[in-house]
Amino acid sequence: MLLKDCYYVGTITKTHGLKGHLVAKLDTDEPEVYENLESVFININGMPIPFFLVECQLLNKNSLRIKFENTSLNSQELIGKDIYLPLEFLPQLSGKQFYYHEVINFNILDQNNISVGKIIEINDQSPQSLFSIELLNSKNIYIPIINDWIIEVNRKEQYIKMNLPEGILDI
Repeated sequence: MLLKDCYYVGTITKTHGLKGHLVAKLDTDEPEVYENLESVFININGMPIPFFLVECQLLNKNSLRIKFENTSLNSQELIGKDIYLPLEFLPQLSGKQFYYHEVINFNILDQNNISVGKIIEINDQSPQSLFSIELLNSKNIYIPIINDWIIEVNRKEQYIKMNLPEGILDI
């Protein structure tokens, strides 16, 4: 398995108590989905390494308290490491819902079915997530990901049709 076959779940942030427990801060809107994990992959030197859990419970709304089976690494060595799960663990979305990783390289069409460009990445590090679009003239622009602007997500033909405000492509 490679990291590209996985999705990011969270990061191990600190130890918890004296019995080898760790705290993992989750990057999710539904933390309860991860409460009873049996195993995870941890990114070690760019490779997803499987780790099996003997304990896993929700600590608060965005953290898990976890304990791994016997491992050659001590708890301190795992702090700051990212946790992943295989992409097939994600439930299938339908309609206008999508995972950010699945729409990379999708085309953006305007409300008149005219191609605007291709999604090359998604910036979710700001208060408003943005599509980074490579326009047909090779110029790059950002378009906010606003649910009300999205008309259709077509996974088969790999496009997102949007009702774009006038002038947004000229910014």
